[in-house]
Amino acid sequence: MLKIEDVKFDENGLVPAIVVDSVSKRVLTLAYMNAESLKVTMEKGLTCFYSRSRKELWLKGETSGNYQHVVSVTADCDRDALVVSVRPEGPACHLGTTSCFNDAVYLSEDDQDFSYEELMELIKGRKTDKKEGSYTTYLFEKGRDKILKKVGEESTEVIIAGKADDKKETVYEIADLFYHVFVLMADMGITTADIFNELKSRHVIDKKIKQEKMT
Repeated sequence: MLKIEDVKFDENGLVPAIVVDSVSKRVLTLAYMNAESLKVTMEKGLTCFYSRSRKELWLKGETSGNYQHVVSVTADCDRDALVVSVRPEGPACHLGTTSCFNDAVYLSEDDQDFSYEELMELIKGRKTDKKEGSYTTYLFEKGRDKILKKVGEESTEVIIAGKADDKKETVYEIADLFYHVFVLMADMGITTADIFNELKSRHVIDKKIKQEKMT
């Protein structure tokens, strides 16, 4: 485990800190830390940065409420850059967006990024900004009962495909179920982080049960 004095700060006493969502792995922002702000970050378990414009420390979320709970801080091989994995309470960007990185400079035509969070954001967008002809918008307009009915139907399709030992069809049906569950989550205000944290808590419980069985 490295110590603060092992980190190589630049001539201004700063080190770049890349902040990443611990669940989605999405890059949220790039900020800077000095030795003092890194110490505060480690002590409080909340991201604290150094403002190059104001020449002072600032605890992320202190005024906005959008705190970032630190999961880990990792240095690169040269120890002159940090990756800070966090559980964000709200948007990382001062513009109110999840991430500060939103404006594409280049997009490959053959290989596009895809994440669960991006899928969820797309689905949520269809609820608030309805698009004519969109199946997702149609589900939201029909309401909770329709969404639940589709979740039930897709669950049955997964069972049928799995029982038939048809891997390709099972993958297809699981994808359908996955999508409709996401629609239900968006309709109920459930986030992917909520599900991740529930699974994480079960993992801890499972480890405790195993330990008890061994003693």
